[in-house]
Order: sequence, then structure tokens, then C-alpha cells
Amino acid sequence: MTEDKRRVIKKFSCHQQPRWFKLSERFFYLCQKGGGSVPKRVGLISFLFLCSFLSVSPHRVNAQALVPHTVQLDAAKLEEQGLVLAQEAAQLVQFRQYEAALPRARLATQLAPSNDKVWFLLGGLYLQSRELDKAISALQKAQSLNPKNAETYFAIGSAKFQQEQYQSAANQYKMGLKINPKDSEGLFDLGNAYYMLGKLPQAISEYRKSIVHKQNFWPAVNNIGLIMYEQGDVKNAMSQWQQAITKANNVKEPAAEPQLALAVALYTKGNQAERQKGLTMGQAALRIDQRYAKLEFLKENLWGNRLLSDTKKFLELPSIQAALNEEPPAQPTGQ
Repeated sequence: MTEDKRRVIKKFSCHQQPRWFKLSERFFYLCQKGGGSVPKRVGLISFLFLCSFLSVSPHRVNAQALVPHTVQLDAAKLEEQGLVLAQEAAQLVQFRQYEAALPRARLATQLAPSNDKVWFLLGGLYLQSRELDKAISALQKAQSLNPKNAETYFAIGSAKFQQEQYQSAANQYKMGLKINPKDSEGLFDLGNAYYMLGKLPQAISEYRKSIVHKQNFWPAVNNIGLIMYEQGDVKNAMSQWQQAITKANNVKEPAAEPQLALAVALYTKGNQAERQKGLTMGQAALRIDQRYAKLEFLKENLWGNRLLSDTKKFLELPSIQAALNEEPPAQPTGQ
């Protein structure tokens, strides 16, 4: 192994960063803006599992010059060039240039087919573009090369979740958690799968476990509130959403989702003063992220029928409509 190759592999095999964020859309924007734990149907890998490649050297390479036509390269040299290409693809991902990153990642898997991180990167790009079958295929290849990487199981679970194969998703999450049982995002993902399977006590149990391992993990607290509201336990649901807001503030993530949920509950169930507070809070939530004014978006974030019905009425109020007609803040690209 050449010294150059050692340097490339050392850079490429960096310590993986947390997936939270939360897959990231969950993933870069929501982490920064606190716009919610979205898309929960995708899971909290959010797409930050690609961060395993983002702390590499900023060295840039012209991809067209990597494979000269007149030189016969040996396997080791090809692999080294594949890793450099993967680094370049990861850097493009950092700037949301997914279409440019994808062909580089595909070529990297051809040049370095035995490197699980290259396949993991490709699977992540397919997952980002919602090409789920291709994502699963690439991620399963990464899994076969490195079965001890919990992130790969979580990523496959995310793809299965998007395909509405919730039991298969749960199975993948559980296998990942066998490797890393304290992964808060993995526990959250498993809770979401149980939620969609109608196993609500199990969902709440997994959400609570995730909070044990990450005290300010507000999306899990938020989802407990969603379940309680559907069960008719409005008082405790409101308490959960207030806790979620507090935890989000603790980590400087203004969270639109629990704010809007609490606003709807206050307006629907409260007295006159609470109704006014709910209106003010709802306006503030929608100024953070107007996507929460779309019922389909709320449904994707696991809002149940009872809360959706109350939210529909809330969103039709003149003062809320006025807030929605304000000039919205700039939305991130790639959403």
C-alpha cells in the first residue's frame, strides 16, 4: 500500500457523525431551523449519515482526468482514485449538488467495489432522490461488506419506511440497535415504525428510551404528544408539546411542529385567554415554517386524524390566514 493510498483511506474512513439531523431534509435545514422532525416517514437518519464523508480534505480532483486512456492502472490505484471520487461526491453533497454527486458516487463504486463507505454514500444519494429500490440495493451491498455498521441498518430501515413496509423497517432498526443500543435516532425511528404499525405502547416506550440517551431530543417528546392527543388525553399531550418546545429551545432549535400542535390544542380546548394564546403561538409557528400549513405535510409527520381535523379548522381562521399571507422567510434549496 502506497503512502498516498494510506492518506486517502485515512481521510475517507473518518468517524461517522450522528444521523440526527435528523435526516436531516431532517436533514440539514430542520436541524438548523427546528422546523420539525421531518420527514418522520423517512426516519431520522435524515441523510446526515452522509456526514461520514463530509469531513474529508477539501482537495478537489477533475473527475474526467482520473482514468487516463493511455495508462493501464492497477487495482490499488483504481481503488485510490475511487476513494478520491467519493470524497468529491461527498463535498458536492455538502453543497446540495446531488445530481452532480450521483455519477461520481456510481463511478466510485466501480473503482472501489470493496469499500463499504462508497456503497453507503451511493445508497444515501439514491435515498435522497427517493430511488428507494436502488438505495436498498446499494445499502445492502454496504451491509454485506461491513455488517457491523449500525448506520446501514438504519438507512435501509428508512428506505423500507418510505415504502410503507413498516414491519421490515422495524426489523432493520432493531438489528441496528443490537449494534448500537443507545442510538437515540435509531430508537426514534423504531418508535415511528411501531406508531405506523399501530403498536402505540411500544412506540411510546421507544420514544422514551431515545430521550434517556439524548435529553433534549425534542422530536421524540413531540411524538408522544401526537399519540396522546389521538387517544383523547389532551392535557398530557399539551404537556408533552410544551416540554418539546423547551427542549428545542435548550438546543437553540425553534421548533414549529410542537408549537403549532400546542397552539391548535389551546385554541380548540382552552378558554378565551388560552384561545388567544393559541392564535399567537400558531402564527409564530407558521412564521418558522409554513410547510406546516399543509395538511398532507402534517400527515407525513404522523399527525393523526383527530389533530388534523382540529388543525384544518385552525388554519382556516382569518388571523392564521393573515399570517400565512405574510412574506415567508427564504426556504432552503433542495427541499
